[in-house]
Amino acid sequence: MHRDPGTARYDAFLLVSFGGPENPAEVLPFLRNVTRGRDVPEARLAAVAEHYQHFGGRSPINDQCRALCDALRTQFAADGLELPVYWGNRNWQPFLADTLRTMADDGVRHALALLTSAYNSYSGCRQYREDLAAARAEVGPDAPTVDRIRAYFNHPGFVRPQIAGVRAALDALPATLRADARLVFTTHSIPVRMAASSGPLGDAYVTQHHEVARLVAEGVAAATGRAHDWQLVYQSRSGPPSVPWLEPDVGDHLRALAAAGVSAVVVAPIGFVSDHLEVAYDLDVEARAVAAELGLAFVRAATVGTSPEFVAGIRELVCERLTGARQRAVLGRLGADHDVCPVHCCPNPRAALPTVGGVGDQ
Repeated sequence: MHRDPGTARYDAFLLVSFGGPENPAEVLPFLRNVTRGRDVPEARLAAVAEHYQHFGGRSPINDQCRALCDALRTQFAADGLELPVYWGNRNWQPFLADTLRTMADDGVRHALALLTSAYNSYSGCRQYREDLAAARAEVGPDAPTVDRIRAYFNHPGFVRPQIAGVRAALDALPATLRADARLVFTTHSIPVRMAASSGPLGDAYVTQHHEVARLVAEGVAAATGRAHDWQLVYQSRSGPPSVPWLEPDVGDHLRALAAAGVSAVVVAPIGFVSDHLEVAYDLDVEARAVAAELGLAFVRAATVGTSPEFVAGIRELVCERLTGARQRAVLGRLGADHDVCPVHCCPNPRAALPTVGGVGDQ
């Protein structure tokens, strides 16, 4: 699927996302599709389906993808970047195979894809690439070749909007609570075994998130002149209790903070690109309710969404691949991620572990 990034020529951009239902009738079919082959009981799916009722029986994620595609089209046009923008999902309409079929009909041969997952892990990278390969096989020999843009967790266009989001969230707290507020950085929990084999050297998932949390916390301190204690925690666990997953859970962490006398928190979902269901429900509904029960002042920072700096950052990532640029924009200590995944990077644990993505959307 991948070619030498220094010689590649691309004729389209493809946004690859998770997908989500857009009306109440689609909710259960979507959840069954996501969990196919995992023997998830119907009662569990029905319980998760209730989450969507808080949002009119639909997920926010597809609208967010449409908005990002529109912003990218505007950015590309302003910069004279003549790449048509397409969008396909792993788990719901528009399915990747349908999008690739449209691209083939339009004459696209070599596309460059951005995954709406900024970090290395099986569920955040390799599984997307597996689904792309399956979609290409379904379309047949006319399917375009698709290369992925490198993991962009430490790109300035991803980090800097999060610094701004945390600063805005701090400003939303009462002035009397702001100075001592704790920063709580969240991401999707995954099985410990999956996390330990993420990236070419292992443990990239946790390492990369810690790096982004540090960069955001230090960026906020530099901008405000005030440092805040912070912690990386996890949310949206969906696996059986018998399988160890990354901890602490955000709810447990909020309880520990309240027990220690903390009075205010800013929760920043650094693991996610947009305010999809697992942000809007797991944080804005569930975690907020825990905080209210504990008497904790709670403000949730925005995800990067369609912030101008993030959109411009995607354009930079595209241009570095179009030109084969050796200079890569990164912040922090970890350096730029690989363009082409090593063969044994983020191995597929499907035989032994549940597929991750929750039973919601990402």
